[in-house]
Amino acid sequence: MKKLFFLSGLLFTVLTAKAENQKRYSTEDYIDLWKITAIEQMNQYQIPASITLAQGILESANGNSRLATEGNNHFGIKCHKNWDGGRIYEDDDLKNECFRSYANASQSYEDHSLFLTGRSRYENLFTLSITDYKGWAKGLKAAGYATNPKYAHLLIDIIEKYDLAKYDIMPYLPADSKKEDLSIEVDEPAIEFDKPSQLHEEKLDELEIEASRHEIKVNKYRTRYVKVQKGDTYYRIAKEFELGLWQLYKYNDLGKRDVLKEGEIIYLDPKRNRSKRGNNVYICHKEMSLRDVAQVEGIKLKKLLKYNFGNKADEVLPAGTKVILR
Repeated sequence: MKKLFFLSGLLFTVLTAKAENQKRYSTEDYIDLWKITAIEQMNQYQIPASITLAQGILESANGNSRLATEGNNHFGIKCHKNWDGGRIYEDDDLKNECFRSYANASQSYEDHSLFLTGRSRYENLFTLSITDYKGWAKGLKAAGYATNPKYAHLLIDIIEKYDLAKYDIMPYLPADSKKEDLSIEVDEPAIEFDKPSQLHEEKLDELEIEASRHEIKVNKYRTRYVKVQKGDTYYRIAKEFELGLWQLYKYNDLGKRDVLKEGEIIYLDPKRNRSKRGNNVYICHKEMSLRDVAQVEGIKLKKLLKYNFGNKADEVLPAGTKVILR
């Protein structure tokens, strides 16, 4: 009997020690860990940092959920039919549903931004002010991001309880910035949010005026396009020409290629499925990829991939390579 008690006590000690070693993050811990990433995503994709943080807090239980700890999925994004990455299975609305799994949590933040900017049902969100967290929260619920009828209220409560709205007026910080620098800015006392919010809106107006310099051109198929200028973002171009972000992504065969290059072509209309008769082949005048040819010729990338079976979208093709266009 004494031996049994001894073994039971030893087992309890081992389990207790294991539980203590598995750190559970508080909401404050989570905010400290991910506020810089949320601000960077905001500056790149125009999604309020407060919304991103609140969704991460709610969907991942402060980073403690199984989806977060085993799949690095902080936003509860499910696989959907086009997902070809890692997978993790968890009961949700249905039993054993498929959720996306990532190599690290930063990829989850990036995919969250791409998920919102790449789907038409969320495009109305990007007409809202970046400081209108209530509008964003209600818009996410209305667009069907979550099935919980209280989803918008839960996000708003988190944002207001932890004062996350202050991150929506934070300046851009490079990825290698020290976290201490952000803490210093965040902890400054007596921030009046009405005034910074107004300044933020005025700054956005200035950026829009500056960005409204694109000259619309048309290619040989009468498809409209513009050339990327220094400082351009997909958001600015979309807003200037009253397009949804999803349209720019679709028209230009964009997936996770999120960096605009100065001088490259961005189409404002859908590209063609094939070239005109008599223009069956494109000869690369330098090292190019099928993605490059698709933009130069104004033909959909998926069609070029079909016509040139065996080549990949971003595979480098030597100068002189013949690419089939129809």
